[in-house]
Amino acid sequence: MFNILTMKDQNFLPESKLLGKKVDNPKEYDPSILVAVPRELNRSIYDINDPDNLFTGCDIWHAWEFSLLTNKGLPVTGVLKIKYSSHSPDIVESKSLKLYLNSFNMEKFGDDPEAAVKIVLNIIQNDLSNLLKTEVEIRFFDKHTYSEADFSDYIQLEKSEAIQNIEFTEYTENKHLLISSNEEGVQKVYSDLLRSNCKITNQPDWGSVFIYLKGKSMVNQESLLQYIVSLRNENHFHEEICELLYKRLYDLLEPEEICITCIYTRRGGIDICPTRTNKTELLPENLTNISELSTKLLRQ
Repeated sequence: MFNILTMKDQNFLPESKLLGKKVDNPKEYDPSILVAVPRELNRSIYDINDPDNLFTGCDIWHAWEFSLLTNKGLPVTGVLKIKYSSHSPDIVESKSLKLYLNSFNMEKFGDDPEAAVKIVLNIIQNDLSNLLKTEVEIRFFDKHTYSEADFSDYIQLEKSEAIQNIEFTEYTENKHLLISSNEEGVQKVYSDLLRSNCKITNQPDWGSVFIYLKGKSMVNQESLLQYIVSLRNENHFHEEICELLYKRLYDLLEPEEICITCIYTRRGGIDICPTRTNKTELLPENLTNISELSTKLLRQ
C-alpha cells in the first residue's frame, strides 16, 4: 500500500512545500503561501480513473480560529466554513490554508466588523477559486448557533456485541477484509475509530466515518470495522481516505445508492470533512449547506 514517502520522493510533491517544515506565521496578507495539490496523484493509485462518473460530492472545511482587524483596530473573530466540489482538479493543502488565513490576523479591513468581514470573504473566495480552478463558497459565523447534525439514525459499529469477539490484527489497508453479506436493504453505520496519517509528516489524523448503502448487497459489519481499523497506518490526506473507502465499497457491492462522509478532527484550527456519493440528494444536508454551521460531532 501507499505508505509514508522517502525524503527524496517528498521533495517532488507540491504538498511538501510547507508540511514537515518550520514556517514562520505570516505578518501580513499573503496569498502566495497557498498550495494546490492535484487530486489525480492519489486517485490513480486506486483506479479512480473516471471520478466525474463514479461519484459527486464536496469538501467542507471549518476554520475555527479565524480573525482579522477593523480599520479601528478592533479584532473580529469567528468561524469560516469553506466548500468546494470534489470535481475540482486540486485540493488546498491544509497547512498552507492555515498560514494563509493567519495572514489576515493583524490586517485592517473596513470601518466596522460587518464591512471588514465582507471585504475579507471576497478576497478569500477569489484567492481559493483561482487556486483550485473551481467555484469556492465561503461563509463567516460569529454566533454560537448550530443546526442539527446529519447522522442521528446511524448505528455505531464498535458498539455492536458481535464486534467484541473480533481480534483486530491488520493496520495496513486491506480490501480483502471487506465481505459482502448478500442481504438486500439499507445500511446506515458509522465508526469513531477512523485514523490515518499525513503522507508527509506521518502525524496521525483522527476522525469518524459515516456510511450509507442501499442495494442488493450490504457489507458485513464486522468486516467493515476491521477494514476501517486497517487504515490506521495508511498515509493519505483526508479527502483521499474518503475516496478510497468509497471505491472499495463501490467495487465490492455495486450499490444502488452510496454515500461516504468523513469527519476529521481539527488540526491547526481547521477540520476537513469530505463527502462522496453517487446521488446528489444523499449528501448530508446540514454539513453541505454553506449557510449552516452544523452541530459538532465527537471527532470534531
